[in-house]
Amino acid sequence: MIRTPLSSPSTCARFDTRRVFRPLLDPVPPLPALYTAVGFSIFAFLATIYLIPALGPAFVKAGLKGGDLLKPYRHDIPMSLAVYLSSILSLIIATMLGFLDDVFDIRWRHKLPIPIIASIPLLMVYYAERGNTHVVVPLPLRFLFGTLVNLGPLYYIYMSLLSTFATNSFNILAGINGSEVSQALIIAISVILNDLLYLPWPIDFKLPLHLLGSKSELDFGGVWSAGMAHGSRELVERHLFSLYFMMPLVAVCTAFLYHNWYPARVFPGDTLCYVTGMAFAVVGIQAHFSKTLLLFFIPQIFNFILSCPQLFGVVPCPRHRVPRYDADTNLLYPSTADFEKPPSRIATIILHSMSTLGLAKLTLHPTTGVIQKSTNLTILNYFLVRLGPMGEKKLVQVLMCSQIAGSVFAFVVRYGLAGLVYDGDRR
Repeated sequence: MIRTPLSSPSTCARFDTRRVFRPLLDPVPPLPALYTAVGFSIFAFLATIYLIPALGPAFVKAGLKGGDLLKPYRHDIPMSLAVYLSSILSLIIATMLGFLDDVFDIRWRHKLPIPIIASIPLLMVYYAERGNTHVVVPLPLRFLFGTLVNLGPLYYIYMSLLSTFATNSFNILAGINGSEVSQALIIAISVILNDLLYLPWPIDFKLPLHLLGSKSELDFGGVWSAGMAHGSRELVERHLFSLYFMMPLVAVCTAFLYHNWYPARVFPGDTLCYVTGMAFAVVGIQAHFSKTLLLFFIPQIFNFILSCPQLFGVVPCPRHRVPRYDADTNLLYPSTADFEKPPSRIATIILHSMSTLGLAKLTLHPTTGVIQKSTNLTILNYFLVRLGPMGEKKLVQVLMCSQIAGSVFAFVVRYGLAGLVYDGDRR
């Protein structure tokens, strides 16, 4: 809430500490479910830390194992343990479908509908509770569509596509130790930070912007008026719902990253990608902040757009697009896609455009100039093209830095630049 301070000179000159930090007299609302979620999160962290090494040999014996393509050694590493250690998220359908994907190695064209199937119960509950299907129109388009537009069935298609993107975006950005789980961890922490902005805090906090020359002050006050909720219990309950999912997810991902960090002692498999992606889709849809959620997926959106020529068959797409490992130097180099025949005109235009923008590196025939090779179109290979060869541990650190930078940019857009295209209270 923005308030204008008194215009009296003595008021501006005298600094009252109570205006900055004033204890709240109202009782703090009991949040037993939140306390329970904290307890389950601690339990999930400890269970993941200790059960992975304990259950690993059993998974290897059962055939749920894999080899690390980017290491000189070739010993079996267990995978898909996240199906059991993430069960507290109650995303049974996505978990089991991801587990089946790991076991039967489902092809990409058959993977795409899996998240849609997993989202059916979510969409049914949303429909049964008469979930809102209206969207606010940006200011530049309101002369055409008005302030609100009811998308109706199209909104349900959007929600199913959101679940599909959230799950598969981790899958197509996999391949190096720690990549999948680190993305999920950073996004989950970002969602939690966003949720904390809406919680009722037991203090009344004011930012005295008038001391900096401003004519207003920012007020966070009252138990149910604290934070961005500004008195809306519905908003508080939505973000509490999000926290109930995100805190256990952070706990599991943190412990899992300990074992999946370079050199990995366990692989997440498709199971973790499906569970984490569906968890994000659930909170984004049910807590009604899907646009904010998508802002946290900026690196994944960039990777998807970059991968589109290969995903849709315009450019050859090998089964594994992970960077190429050089055992002599222990460094990763951009992997390539080979053209068995000259590329089409559309593929040539796209690849030359990407090469000009520094998104890919091409190998041309010395006399005809026909494209013979192209680096695989993923964000990991893009980092190697732009930054040069590097070790696997450094590459995942670069990926994590890009994810953190994307989250910072998302907060700037959501709570700063969004006012340029939307008016009023954008809570």
